[in-house]
Amino acid sequence: MTSKPRVFDIRGQSLKLETEADVEPLLDGYDPKFIEEIYLGGNTIGVGASKAFAAFIDKTESLSIADLSNIFVGRLISEIPLALDHLCTSLLPKQTLTVIDLSDNAFGERSIAPLLPLLSHNRFQTLRLKNNGLGPAAGIRIANALRESAKLTKAEGKVSNLRTVICGQNRLENGSASAWAAAFEEHGTLEEVRMPQNGIRMAGIRELARGLKKNPNLRYLDLQDNTFTDDTDEGLSAVDAWADVLASLPALHTFNLSDCVLSHGGEIPSVLQKLASGSNPKLVDLRLQNNNLDASSVAVLADAISTHLFALKRLDLQDNDADEDDEVYDTLREALTARGGRLLVTEEDEEEEGEEEEEKEEEEKPATQTATAEEVLEKELGDLMGKVRLE
Repeated sequence: MTSKPRVFDIRGQSLKLETEADVEPLLDGYDPKFIEEIYLGGNTIGVGASKAFAAFIDKTESLSIADLSNIFVGRLISEIPLALDHLCTSLLPKQTLTVIDLSDNAFGERSIAPLLPLLSHNRFQTLRLKNNGLGPAAGIRIANALRESAKLTKAEGKVSNLRTVICGQNRLENGSASAWAAAFEEHGTLEEVRMPQNGIRMAGIRELARGLKKNPNLRYLDLQDNTFTDDTDEGLSAVDAWADVLASLPALHTFNLSDCVLSHGGEIPSVLQKLASGSNPKLVDLRLQNNNLDASSVAVLADAISTHLFALKRLDLQDNDADEDDEVYDTLREALTARGGRLLVTEEDEEEEGEEEEEKEEEEKPATQTATAEEVLEKELGDLMGKVRLE
């Protein structure tokens, strides 16, 4: 008996789907009752087509993953809210939903209204909203919806399911940082937060520190390419705020602070000193690329690498102010290499890491692929033909 497919996947086919009739052939052979994962990304979906997919989603009973990333390329701003409304309405009652991916859709503030009920009522685990052109106003509305979901969950006497929030490249800026901090604090269950390239500056960085402090299970934090210092009166306030917060995040495994201007005038950042003191004993991956760190800052890490930073295995210090030939790098490289880790200081280090990862992926591939049914049948027919004798 042939098992029913559990995954519907049309990713990356560059289909232009306008009407319900365009979608019907794609759904042929799929029983929605058995579907657990839906991937629509990499196609452009109009209002009629969205309605057809929504009708299919309505009938699912165990849907876990909904990938709606990159599905509105070339669509008019008037189309997107209507299409999104069909899809989000169909997802709203799905209590089995764990992952929602809405990345790479140009929502802006004008198109997000259909998202808000879904975000405020659905108890999913992972939300991916990368490169949606949100801006601070839309960012506030998204964050407020997430906060509302946490409140509703608490009112039911339950703990939030939310574990991962990815909201990078969205121009969230300082204006929405307080709302995000409040949402993070309300949930308190986050394990992964990625908010790179959002134009958030010192006041907003301080707010995020306040909210994320209430998430002791946070393992992965990416704040790359937001600004921690400048030459104003706010100066080092954001760096100091994060130095104060680190001890509240004992599970932290990966910390990405690259391109964050941690040091403005050559000073040793207090956040670096705190990390070197052993504030986060489970820290394995620390990314500090392009932060104006001079030899004295690198020396703080070198002095701690064999003591308080005993778990660290990957340290990225590319594009900083210390001379690449400084002996402090030798100390770090020797210690990390001895534990099977890696120090990245030059482009060559990064290229070497990439090459080794590619080699590892090749080695992990199975030596032989499982034969398809057609290949097995072809072999069996060939064997039979080989036994045929012409009298």
